[in-house]
Amino acid sequence: MSVRNTDPYDPRKVESEAQEFWQKHRCFKAGADSSREKFYCLSMFPYPSGRLHIGHVRNYTIGDAISRYQRMLGKQVLQPMGWDAFGLPAENAAIERKLAPSRWTRENIKYMRGQLQRFGFAYDWDREFATCDPGYYRWEQWLFNRMYERGLVYRKQAWVNWDPVDKTVLANEQVLDGKGWRSGAAVERRLVPQWFLRITDYAEELLEGLDHLPGWPERVKAMQRNWIGCSRGLEIDFPVVGDERKITVFTTRPDTLMGVSSLALAAEHPAVVSLAASKPDLKTFVDHCSRCSLSEAAVASRQKEGIDTGLECLHPVTKKRLPVWCTNFVMMGYGTGAVMSVPAHDQRDWEFASLMNLEMRQVIRPEGGDPVDLNVGAFTEKGILCNSGKYDGMDFSSAYKSVADDLESAGLGRRKVHYRLRDWSISRQRYWGCPIPMLRSNGNFQPVPDEELPVKLPLDVNFDGGVKTLSDVPLFFATDKTDEHGKLTRETDTFDTFFESSWYYARFAGANCDDAMLGEEANYWLPVDQYVGGIEHAVLHLLYARFFHKLMRDIGLVEGDEPFTRLLTQGMVLKGGVKMSKSRGNVVDPEALVKEYGADTVRLFILFAAPPEHSLEWSNTGVAGAFRFIRKLWKQTVSHCESGFDPSASGDEHRQAEIRRRIHRTIAKVGDDMGRRYRFNTAIAANMELLNDLVRFHESDNSQTAYRIVREGLDAMLRMLAPIVPHVTHC
Repeated sequence: MSVRNTDPYDPRKVESEAQEFWQKHRCFKAGADSSREKFYCLSMFPYPSGRLHIGHVRNYTIGDAISRYQRMLGKQVLQPMGWDAFGLPAENAAIERKLAPSRWTRENIKYMRGQLQRFGFAYDWDREFATCDPGYYRWEQWLFNRMYERGLVYRKQAWVNWDPVDKTVLANEQVLDGKGWRSGAAVERRLVPQWFLRITDYAEELLEGLDHLPGWPERVKAMQRNWIGCSRGLEIDFPVVGDERKITVFTTRPDTLMGVSSLALAAEHPAVVSLAASKPDLKTFVDHCSRCSLSEAAVASRQKEGIDTGLECLHPVTKKRLPVWCTNFVMMGYGTGAVMSVPAHDQRDWEFASLMNLEMRQVIRPEGGDPVDLNVGAFTEKGILCNSGKYDGMDFSSAYKSVADDLESAGLGRRKVHYRLRDWSISRQRYWGCPIPMLRSNGNFQPVPDEELPVKLPLDVNFDGGVKTLSDVPLFFATDKTDEHGKLTRETDTFDTFFESSWYYARFAGANCDDAMLGEEANYWLPVDQYVGGIEHAVLHLLYARFFHKLMRDIGLVEGDEPFTRLLTQGMVLKGGVKMSKSRGNVVDPEALVKEYGADTVRLFILFAAPPEHSLEWSNTGVAGAFRFIRKLWKQTVSHCESGFDPSASGDEHRQAEIRRRIHRTIAKVGDDMGRRYRFNTAIAANMELLNDLVRFHESDNSQTAYRIVREGLDAMLRMLAPIVPHVTHC
């Protein structure tokens, strides 16, 4: 340990000198080294909005503390940083400012890079990239072609949530109370041709793989299991009266088949769409449904509505005629878009039947024979079949098998596994995104040849006229090529930005490779040992990244089945008990804090205020307290180095031994807190207590032995705190 001067603690000077040293000596450049254990630490990369917020800083501080700690253990550590640069926010911001999105984005990246560097994060900046770099998105276009070759890409007309202001497709999760999450405009349901990836081909593997991720929070795994939503049941065909068609339903409760009183179809079901063309009242109802949110929460909570389509189906066992309704509570995105209504044993069906005065037939009774009052609600538990003919007296398992066997023999049913997971719609009708590398002629499509990749996004687009899509840029979509179907034009949709963020972790591991998607060292670094990011990405981003990793594995790009070994989802930053946001006017400017207190103070407060997974309550007094601790540590270290000892003093040997034990107990605790538990707050608290003990001990014992013990303690503290406050401990 050495101190170069006796000046008071000056964070600006200390941090500038430390960062200059790291940059000059390229301290954080990472390369493959098979002789050393590797550790790949990655924080979810930011969208370059122009300014870091405290949520960003918390995320990156946690990741940096982990990576610096692992480096101190002698491991070969990779910690990269880049930019999730495409997407609607950048495009809208550019339109407002009458700037090209590329210029707005590049300026923001430059500014935010400087902010990150001022915090002293130990990134290997040689691996930096933005997803809007053609050298990056070239390879996702190449990967798209490999998916197309494998039959994992298709195009079809699909009902979508359409934001009429942002003029783009929204996922169900982006529709809040029937309005677009960004624009606030009433969302419309439209049939739009879309490109899809067959993520459902990997549904079972994605589900099963969650059982082999012990380093992931159970909450996140539960969210993914629910999203994938495996259901095992029967598909049952109900023949349409007077028609050759059949309406197929999926049910996990075939034991209730004899209690079916009607069928309920989604407003987007093909049978409904066909009928609505000639039935004005049905068309009006379908249009009404198209303006409603299809998020599960909205569907579950809304008032049940429906209209009789006029169709009738035959019960597959009794041959009884059943009415077919169009309803606002059946979703086309799950199962077949049609359900068999069993009001006596499904609460949703009971509510609808109660409103419409429909028949309720009890076919399940409790095992104990207790009476069921259908006037107060449905009996939804499994029990013993009754009023079910040949199936009377059977329990659920017996009835399931018997009904399934009978329907399969009659050709009217089949055992089936359904997933809640739907194929991934990757088309976006906006300009600022990666072009989908397809060519079309008279409705026929073919991929752009690999040798012509990347299909570059044109950057000299005039946004003065408002929103633009690539269909408004003839120089982009027009080509001089033809095929047997006619003249070829380029696809004008762009990829969903989740496409870019689903494989960026792998490009970091094999970066700066011009002739392949991933460099040779990718399999040295992968999988990511520690991934850090917000719980809001628990489903879509993480699920898509897992899907992409399996795709890259299957074409021989990576080894292993999963991209992230260990996952940490940090909590929100709160102020006054509510989440920080610009709309609430309660945001804290991290740069202002760095100027006033220094980066180490901000880092220390963030890691001390709460465990990483918990919400952090912002406190100005807490920040000031963190600064006082660092200043005290600086002062005591300088004072110790300048002071001497009394050669004639012997001191209290018992007290000396106790202090040494305290130092080593603290080292052991901090090692466990930081290396295994990620409890940086308790590691910091232990160091604060140790510093107080050392100060009191130094004041009471001026012997040479005591001097050496204090030096040992201060040296240990600086090492223990180095991952947290790297600048002041570097000096």
